[in-house]
Amino acid sequence: MARSALITGITGQDGSYLAEHLLSQGYEVWGLVRGQSNPRVSRVRRLLGDVRLVRGDLLDQGSLISAVERVRPDEVYNLGAISFVPISWEQAELTAEVTGMGVLRMLEAIRVISGASSIRFYQASSSEMFGQVRETPQTERTPFHPRSPYGVAKTYGHFLTQNYRESYGMFAVSGILFNHESPRRGAEFVTRKVSLGVARIKLGLAGELRLGNLEARRDWGFAGDYVRAMQLMLSAPTPEDYVIGTGRTHSVRELVEAAFSAAGLDWHDYVVADQTLHRPAEVDLLCADPKKARTQLGWEPTVSFEELVAMMVESDIRLLSDGGDPDQDGSWP
Repeated sequence: MARSALITGITGQDGSYLAEHLLSQGYEVWGLVRGQSNPRVSRVRRLLGDVRLVRGDLLDQGSLISAVERVRPDEVYNLGAISFVPISWEQAELTAEVTGMGVLRMLEAIRVISGASSIRFYQASSSEMFGQVRETPQTERTPFHPRSPYGVAKTYGHFLTQNYRESYGMFAVSGILFNHESPRRGAEFVTRKVSLGVARIKLGLAGELRLGNLEARRDWGFAGDYVRAMQLMLSAPTPEDYVIGTGRTHSVRELVEAAFSAAGLDWHDYVVADQTLHRPAEVDLLCADPKKARTQLGWEPTVSFEELVAMMVESDIRLLSDGGDPDQDGSWP
């Protein structure tokens, strides 16, 4: 009998790639959605026709219990969150409720329905929990020092997942994922802002690209690679947390250079540094040490930084050339 999975955040980048991966593995896949009127729901139906949808809201405990009871999944992947870091300062309370308390509500729904004995739970933790890093690269044992309401909420969800594992014997794990991108990334994120900016300039739709801190360094990988790690964590014999990343860092400046180069342009002619776009508390350097995932799960990234950037630029040039609206439907190749 096919295994079944329930994914929160099914309408996002990671949710779509994870659903595709699980479907290819023969899973029955369910996606949690707040309502059918969301334009992203139709996008999910168009791309992932075999995914079934169930109503539920990370802000509503009762709806999560009903969803878990209806689906009775073997695995739950909690990817739903307010995930754009800058917005978390503007909507700090909502970020805490969705990104932090939403984890508690889903864990409680699983405990109520299954007695914490049969459903395996994956929590999408984040490298933003490390924040002002204590050591580089960061491992599963590196202390957390989050520098945003988003990072704080993710840290709460991470420790809560650990607590339910230790207190109730639940198979509950967290994947501490470093930055992972794709053509499906939201237009507000810096990687997609860059790829879209380059595409607009290439097509004569814009004359400049305004960016904040060009010196911030991140460990960037391909989202399609990272969702494989999620499934491997829930297929492992014991529940453990893992850092997932490439182990290599690049600055925003290098991202910009690679993106403009992929379009045959010189970035110096178009990029404007804008101090107003800096974060209130900056995170300057994040770099993963994925040794544990490599040795225990057999996971390796397959797409290089240069390939990822070129993929995103080429996709956005096609999208805009075809008259697509990245703020509404994305590219979703």
